[in-house]
Parts: sequence; structure tokens; C-alpha cells
Amino acid sequence: MSAAGAGERVHTVIDSPYDPLTLVAQGEHLVGLYMVDQRHRPEQSTFGPRADADDHPVFAVTRDQLQEYFAGHRDTFDLPLMLRGTAFQQRVWAALREIPYGETWTYGELAHHIGQPSASRAVGLANGKNPVGVIVPCHRVVGSDGSLTGYGGGLERKRALLEHERALAPSGAEQQALVF
Repeated sequence: MSAAGAGERVHTVIDSPYDPLTLVAQGEHLVGLYMVDQRHRPEQSTFGPRADADDHPVFAVTRDQLQEYFAGHRDTFDLPLMLRGTAFQQRVWAALREIPYGETWTYGELAHHIGQPSASRAVGLANGKNPVGVIVPCHRVVGSDGSLTGYGGGLERKRALLEHERALAPSGAEQQALVF
């Protein structure tokens, strides 16, 4: 097995219904999941050497859980994450994981949830810097009128991810109209 040491980063690329995804690991933690042409995607050189997904435990489990998610058999992820960011970004990213599958919150609701109701713009900026899209579901945040706004992976991917989740959400999940 060629797992990275505690400080060394490695990456792999896996297929998904929404184009290839680049996974980045540091040690035994997932530190990045990036889409093709993603806004705020770090330079490729920061990802470290390429590794085979089957040769790195965090890549294998991430790939398996993403396949289950895309097949409609998983609505949460249980992965060893190490997300680097400011204390505020960390709070926003933790709150994103509390948005129920198949539901959306507005930036204002997310700001209120973290105890900073006047920080919806800052929440939006932190949301956009999420290094592990899909797994930390930043796609579940919408504009105050329900419109699809600002997604680093592109609005078409955001729309597709939300439609995927809504189609499979448990009945009785609160459904908020999406504005296209």
C-alpha cells in the first residue's frame, strides 16, 4: 500500500455522474474533493503525486461512499476529513453538514444557525471555499428567494445534485421550491 505520510499529499481522480472528481488525501484524511473547472480549485501541483484509488484507504472508502450516494443508497458520509480554514470557515462547514439531505437552507438561515445572523455574505464566501464539495454539502445553500446562486462546481451541477437528492429524499422531508 502506498499511503501518504502524515504531511504528504496524494490525489486520485474518480468518475462520477457529474464529471470526474479529484480527491486529495493527506495522511489518512480526505482534505479535498474538487470538480472539473471548479472555482477556488487549488493549483494541481498542491495535490501531490497521483495514487491509485485502490491503493489508498481514504480514497477507496470515499469512492465507495460517493458511489452509494450517487446510486441513491447513502444520504450522509462518514469519512475522516481534515479541512483547513479559518475558525469561521470551520463553523460554516460544520453547519453545512447539519442541513438535512434533500433540503436547502438560505445563506441567511445558515448565518443564523451559526449564531451570526448578519453574516450571510461571509457565510457565502466561506461556503464557496469549502474544500470537500458534495461530502460537505455546500450545494444545499440557496439564495433568500430559493434561487440557485454561487456554486463553485457550477450552477448546473448544483441543480443536478439538488434534484438528485430531492428525488430520493424520504417522504415528509421539507420541500422548498427551487427557482431556476
